[in-house]
Amino acid sequence: MALSAPIFAFTVQVYIQFAILLVALILETVAFVHCLTQRGAGFQALGTLPKGAWAAIIGICLLLTYWGKSALGIFGLIGIAAALIYLLDVRPGLKDIADGKGFW
Repeated sequence: MALSAPIFAFTVQVYIQFAILLVALILETVAFVHCLTQRGAGFQALGTLPKGAWAAIIGICLLLTYWGKSALGIFGLIGIAAALIYLLDVRPGLKDIADGKGFW
């Protein structure tokens, strides 16, 4: 019985890492697609990085996360951070600008 614990722990670890990878890939894909569908003028009005820079950062990190098969590697963590910054900071600002409400 005691010998089966390390095998079970390794299986659980693999499933948890796969779940984190899946969530990271979905998060980065959503941010990348949203970035590509927005107008470039909104980024300038918001005063953030240009659309091309956001698309490049998120897109490259998405590819490296997918190819590396690890969301806990350096590019996976950078990609998660960039996608979260985009989705939680830039996206609401773009939405406010597009609605005509402004962001102040």
